[in-house]
Amino acid sequence: MDDKKKKEGKPNVGQDIAALAGGLKTTLGEFFTKPVTLEYPEDKSVRSERYRGRHYLRRYDNGLERCIGCELCAAACPVGCILVIAAENTEEKRVSPGERYAKTYEINMLRCIFCGYCEEACPVQAIVLGPEYELSDSSREKFIYTKEKLLEPLPPDVQARLDANKKEPA
Repeated sequence: MDDKKKKEGKPNVGQDIAALAGGLKTTLGEFFTKPVTLEYPEDKSVRSERYRGRHYLRRYDNGLERCIGCELCAAACPVGCILVIAAENTEEKRVSPGERYAKTYEINMLRCIFCGYCEEACPVQAIVLGPEYELSDSSREKFIYTKEKLLEPLPPDVQARLDANKKEPA
């Protein structure tokens, strides 16, 4: 028994060299592989199809807002970062096709966890989470996205019609 203990306690040079060679093989293998680096601002990585990024409020093709001010998105939000204040539509000022519209719509992007519950809760698919992921800014106040910042721009034909109507009365 004493002979076995003596053999186990002695350093085995052959095993040490084999372990060193295995480590060097891994290191040198990684050293000679081409690095996978993106030149970030110029080259952006591809996001998956179901990626949830910045929020957008959508419009119909005729330019009316989809949001009907039902506040289901605010109720579904687990962190309470959405504020919706509804108002009644009038015949003179029609904002959405329903009886109501979102007079105020705000999302606190600092609190948002991008879970997508607001998108799933919306009965008219008014709010969607897009692929944009560059959301940095210089102050906390700029992270409260208002309705104007969230709304998609008007379709070109609707914008042209509105511009023509503004020029006629003058």
